[in-house]
Amino acid sequence: MQEDRKLAVLRAIVEDYVSTEEPVGSKALVERHRLGVSPATVRNDMAVLEDEGYITQPHTSAGRVPTDKGYRLFVDRLTTVKAMTTAEKRAISTFLEGAVDLDDVVNRSVRLLSQLTRQVAVVQYPTLSRSTVRHIELVLLSPNRLLAVLILSTGRVEQRLVELAGEITEDELSDLRSRVNRAAMGQTIAAAAQALRDIVPPVDGDTMRSVVEVLVDAMEDHRSDERIAVGGAANLARYGDSFDSAVRPLLEALEEHVVLLKLLGEAQTGGAVTVRIGREGPYEQLSSTSVVATGYGPRDEALATLGIVGPTRMDYPGTMAAVRAVARYVSRILDEG
Repeated sequence: MQEDRKLAVLRAIVEDYVSTEEPVGSKALVERHRLGVSPATVRNDMAVLEDEGYITQPHTSAGRVPTDKGYRLFVDRLTTVKAMTTAEKRAISTFLEGAVDLDDVVNRSVRLLSQLTRQVAVVQYPTLSRSTVRHIELVLLSPNRLLAVLILSTGRVEQRLVELAGEITEDELSDLRSRVNRAAMGQTIAAAAQALRDIVPPVDGDTMRSVVEVLVDAMEDHRSDERIAVGGAANLARYGDSFDSAVRPLLEALEEHVVLLKLLGEAQTGGAVTVRIGREGPYEQLSSTSVVATGYGPRDEALATLGIVGPTRMDYPGTMAAVRAVARYVSRILDEG
């Protein structure tokens, strides 16, 4: 069997099975797809695909369904990820750009992904340890009280009150603001915290020490914060026939954020979309589940991961396109924030 024709038959089986939810027979393939060969040839091609482990027959006298190996070949041989339409791009942009803060961005992303893919969407909050300091602002509230504002590359804003032992003038505040920004701006959280500690003078540095302690505390407060947002669990109701084998374990996994983070995997940069199919994932009980994920962050820096989780029978080209598009828009928002 010619390689191109094998891929064409496999692609047709995958597309039909995803859309109809029914095993696919040779007659249906000939009727729905222009394969350019006779039904007998298609039957022979399907027999070869079955022998090679790309498709299987779930029941006697039934059509064929793709295996994990078949889905993998289908995904690997996609020449291009399905393009989003102009209307879809505009809708994504409009929906996400209305966000007012990081929490809003994450929550909107989850809702959007679940609506676009009709799957369960998972978005990891940017982890503080990977982010950098964008700016530190110090605002004089009273002669001996400051408001310290820490702005990170993730869009996260932390505010802390600083109580001073003595009074501070506007000129002293301006000098203090310049010194902490020179030390911390552009640095990762760990490096910024150390740089701030290093600028505290050993003597007569009470004001500087008070400000630095508060800033470092704000930086370290969420260092191990690995929150995620999940949306679209109701979409799993579409897979009622496979509830016990695929959906029930997935519903249980949605309650365990550590499991979901491991499912998403490490964030990838440069628009790379990772697809893990069935048993390729880290959990045996989720062997009927696929994950499509990618990293996001400003300036092509992967701060966190977003993606979808769902049964292996999914629209891979459309899902990959949606995941990549949403990640790009979120990255742009963080970059401009």
